[in-house]
Amino acid sequence: MSRPGDVPPEILDQLRRICRELPEAYEEPAWIGVRWRIRARTVAHVYTPDADRFEVYAAHAVDGEAPTVLTVRVPIEDLYGLTAGGFPFFRAPWGNNVLAVVLGDHTDWTEVAELVTDSYCEMAPKFLAARVMGPPTAG
Repeated sequence: MSRPGDVPPEILDQLRRICRELPEAYEEPAWIGVRWRIRARTVAHVYTPDADRFEVYAAHAVDGEAPTVLTVRVPIEDLYGLTAGGFPFFRAPWGNNVLAVVLGDHTDWTEVAELVTDSYCEMAPKFLAARVMGPPTAG
């Protein structure tokens, strides 16, 4: 059984690959797990919570083990759409636009990359977000 905060190395490797593409984003240890930030704002946070201590995570256990969870910021309409389908998404128990994603063998890393990039764009200064958002499309 892992200790709270332990994150499987293969998950960290995937997230590092994604976050290294984000201008000026940096990785640091968090109070539990690891987080990526832009300036003083958290873009993504991955951790393995103690499901016995925090009941909200018990419902998301995988094969009886505490889930490895990624949290990101998303527009509120996206939060409602993603969480409506259930696993692997749920609303984090803090903030008004925090999406939690259970990570594991089932993870669609392309989708996670999009979520992390969108979170970066929500949290980064506009001039940095513009460097990853691409040109606007004609409507």
